[in-house]
Amino acid sequence: MRHFILALFLASPLAAQSVETDLELVLLADASGSIDADELAFQRQSYAVAITDPAVVNAIQNTLYGSIAVTYVEWAETQATVVDWTVIADMDSAERFAAALIGPPRGVVGRNAIGWALLYGKEKIETNDIRGFRRVIDFSGDTMANTFGPPINAARDEVVAAGITINALPILRNDRFLGYDLTQAYEENIIGGPDAFVMPARSGPEFTEAVKRKLILEIAGTTPQTDYASILLDGLQIAE
Repeated sequence: MRHFILALFLASPLAAQSVETDLELVLLADASGSIDADELAFQRQSYAVAITDPAVVNAIQNTLYGSIAVTYVEWAETQATVVDWTVIADMDSAERFAAALIGPPRGVVGRNAIGWALLYGKEKIETNDIRGFRRVIDFSGDTMANTFGPPINAARDEVVAAGITINALPILRNDRFLGYDLTQAYEENIIGGPDAFVMPARSGPEFTEAVKRKLILEIAGTTPQTDYASILLDGLQIAE
């Protein structure tokens, strides 16, 4: 009888051990109608290159726990998890995450629902079995359009109230047609929480470089304005 009770205890959710790590990071990437198939593949490739950059892996290994947990989600009218939560602690685990990014079919299409996307990122963090010292949503997009779902500001405020920081990477390829400053709009309406920041980038090689820089800053828990950020980014240039 005791063996049966022990087996039940070990199989129960309460017996499961949660993973402790330095950072829970949701990579929330735009896959709406303005992003074609080639651009979608390029975005994934950029994150794959960035996460396996020696300077990024070094930043991970120099965190308090020596590891981070990452998931890659694409958003449009709905959201799709491309790569679920993965603990990255070295180059091997970074390469496994990068390999998993390349190849899965597109899971979302349609117009924009930024509010829903932010709340989905919050849900991904709150329903996993990971205990991160810090929790961050890394949002990227090329618009402020919000055709469906809750208002962006309300969703942002709910995420930040849960103790989650939102950073943003506005993609400026269509900025001349928007009629507004996308970087400023993301600063005012999307980012929030401790040390939140915006890092704008144009598509192409500049986007890949911005992803690397942004990851290093998020992993280090710092911002582009700090001296420590400059040290890390100098290391990134050396690594290249």
